[in-house]
Amino acid sequence: MRYFILFSLLVTLTINLSAQNYDKQIEALLAKMTLDEKIGQLHQVPGDITTGTDVKKDNLLNSIRDGSVGSILSHTNFDNKITMQQVAVKETRLGIPLIFGFDVIHGYKTIFPIPLAQAASWNLSLIEQIERVAATEAAADGQNWTFAPMVDISRDPRWGRSMEGAGEDPYLGSRIAEARIRGIQGRNLNDQATLAACVKHYAGYGFGEAGRDYNSVDMSEQRLREMVLPPFKAAAKADAATFMNAFNTLNGTPASMNKHLITDILRGEWGWKGMIVSDWNSFGETIIHGAAEDDIDASAKCLAAGSDMDMAGGTFQRGLKKALENGRVTQAQIDEAVRRVLRLKFELGLFDDPFKYLNKERNKSQIGKAEYRTLARSAAAQSMVLLKNQNNILPLKATTTKKKVLIVGPYADSRGNKDYMSFWTLGIGFRAYDSTQVVTPAQGLRPALEALGYEVKVAQVGKNGVCDVMAQSTAFEAAKDADIVIACVGEMGYNCGESRSVANIGLPGNQEEWLKTLKINNKPVVMVLFNSRPLTFEWASANLDAIVVAWQPGYETGNGLADVLTGKTNFSGRLPMTFPRNLGQVPLYYNQLRTGRPQEKFGTLWTSGYLDSEVTPAYPFGFGLSYSTVEYSEIRIEKSTIGNAETLTAFVTVSNKGTMAVDETVQCYINDPAADVARPLKELKSFVRVHLEPGDAKPVQFNITPEDRSYWNDAVQFKCDPGKFKLYVGPNSANVKEALFTVTK
Repeated sequence: MRYFILFSLLVTLTINLSAQNYDKQIEALLAKMTLDEKIGQLHQVPGDITTGTDVKKDNLLNSIRDGSVGSILSHTNFDNKITMQQVAVKETRLGIPLIFGFDVIHGYKTIFPIPLAQAASWNLSLIEQIERVAATEAAADGQNWTFAPMVDISRDPRWGRSMEGAGEDPYLGSRIAEARIRGIQGRNLNDQATLAACVKHYAGYGFGEAGRDYNSVDMSEQRLREMVLPPFKAAAKADAATFMNAFNTLNGTPASMNKHLITDILRGEWGWKGMIVSDWNSFGETIIHGAAEDDIDASAKCLAAGSDMDMAGGTFQRGLKKALENGRVTQAQIDEAVRRVLRLKFELGLFDDPFKYLNKERNKSQIGKAEYRTLARSAAAQSMVLLKNQNNILPLKATTTKKKVLIVGPYADSRGNKDYMSFWTLGIGFRAYDSTQVVTPAQGLRPALEALGYEVKVAQVGKNGVCDVMAQSTAFEAAKDADIVIACVGEMGYNCGESRSVANIGLPGNQEEWLKTLKINNKPVVMVLFNSRPLTFEWASANLDAIVVAWQPGYETGNGLADVLTGKTNFSGRLPMTFPRNLGQVPLYYNQLRTGRPQEKFGTLWTSGYLDSEVTPAYPFGFGLSYSTVEYSEIRIEKSTIGNAETLTAFVTVSNKGTMAVDETVQCYINDPAADVARPLKELKSFVRVHLEPGDAKPVQFNITPEDRSYWNDAVQFKCDPGKFKLYVGPNSANVKEALFTVTK
């Protein structure tokens, strides 16, 4: 133990000495820099991929040469990056290296399930491993910095970027944010296989009105602190290197110039010291919002709020010098922003070796390794969620007597539109990419089922996800001879991501009507849903035999699907977002506040409900079935009465009564029935993944701390009250065991 403490002190001392050394070098460099060179370090320009507005095309190498560029984003050509870095360090006056940023969202060259699907695994270790692989590949390809993780909480499936986050819950989102940062940054930013993480979008972006991307956000300070900020705070504590501003206004103030968010909370209350970059032209968009008059005004307000680097828009280039001349900003404010940029470059080791990320041997050896595909396959299987399995139609076994299977639908064997992936796979190309890298459902399922003695037919119908009359006719005829139909439906990959919000969350392209055609033959139908957000499918829920949420699973789609449908791997995925019955319920989420007139029974008047729909979800947060039956004991609380400063300890035993091993996610929630302000019906406070072999029974312990029991009241005080509490433990937010405990003063 003594040696461990000495080692820890030595590591801390080394880090502190290194930081002091950086400080001296940074100050020496700042003293040599002209104002134009300083502003250049705050200027980031796009490379060969553009995804936003207001991009001015100029001679990039000349801009680097004259010191007016400090960072490049979204550049894919490895050799070009070498050339750009050579110009930066050898042909500029001070030789300051460039930093290359890139959106590495769910894999770089090896594509994994979308982040929302990863969240459905509830497997923090798996998520960390995925990010470690993604960072290794991106770093080997010359990237230094990723604009991830996105930690925005979202309750609105209309929002296209729901796919990029961890769902609706701030606790789950916080734990996943920490895991992703660990995977991206590793133990040391100076390691050549790590990237600097960029936590986005700070803050409130996931609560845009009407589910529209970039739209306005208006909420109370209490909701902001309880629902939006927790994952950002967790990321700051996890030493995320950078943050990114959100596009939206928050209570009328654009996030990029929101001093309350940046200076008061992030840098003040939380003590975070890293660098903040705008989102794409978000400094310039403060003018469009009507919160700044021109580039000078926008530059002054964004810098004064604590933002540092201007992504893509060039607002600082046009306005910051004039803002200084006009007395709107100070030289000290500009210097502080430049310090943070330079420090990031020092921490990444770019001053020691500007080409450490641009090694051609590493580029060849560290990308596309076989073990990455193995991890992608496991991730795909672990992220899939079984919603329905009537009469145990799944898994498809060798012993099944009816052996004719039809794999059919718009996503049975698709090779276009980045299907099974998303828009956010820029590392493999924007429009042009190698679709042969993707294992389609047909490619994975057919050989797996044939090995079990099945006769398999494939019918790819419904171009671009639209099931017209021809698709209905083809599917009807093909299904006549089948014993079991596997219908692959959902969304195009290109429709998943930024600027891809929808007004209707039903199955697109007439797909639900097409599913009705399959059921005319009265054959068992398994619906496999390839989606990037919760969708509605009321008829399918009521009438189909099995439903699998496969999400957008990445390169190993077909193999991961084959593993779960044949029972090689048991389902373990759980929903990170509530699935509504219909669009009219949106936003719908499990941790809602009580209403004064709750509706206990559909149709009861003078209660908070609808005349034409139940208020309950189709599938609740945390829900997911498996091929096993797991039973929960009653909750045992160690001490039913505790002091306000004490931690509650509770236990439950979970038992596998089935015949297959299973990874069960045991979820723990609390409720404070009486507080200064109304509290959510349930709040997730912990979860544990437990591996259970058939016949296993294992105890699970939960510790509920005073912080877990605390909340923000309407006076913006974070407090823990004495009183009675409810504790819930179960396999999802709706199906729980309940126990009571009391907290004394």
